[in-house]
Amino acid sequence: MKKLLPLLTLSIVFSVLAFADTFSGKLIDEGCYAKQQSAVGCDATSATKTFALDVAGKIYRFDAMGNEKASTALKSRADQSADPTKSVALGIMAKVEGTEHEGQLKVTSLEVQ
Repeated sequence: MKKLLPLLTLSIVFSVLAFADTFSGKLIDEGCYAKQQSAVGCDATSATKTFALDVAGKIYRFDAMGNEKASTALKSRADQSADPTKSVALGIMAKVEGTEHEGQLKVTSLEVQ
């Protein structure tokens, strides 16, 4: 029993750390950011392939699934569905749920605002 208690405590601690967090910020083009090392002028568009989230100046890159979800969300936005040739509004904000590891978000859900 004495050996089981520390193991159980450790398991609980790690399972709490595995829960997803919520991040809110500006959706940006990660490729543009990588070249410029600045989020200025790197707004995400419907043509963006790799995404990142600027949360108060801290940049979080998306994993492959996050890139797919962001691309789909941008293409299906209400302002795009009426006229898909219309350019996407600049400064798109997003609410992302996921886990962060070394600056990369493993995205579980994404909502553009």
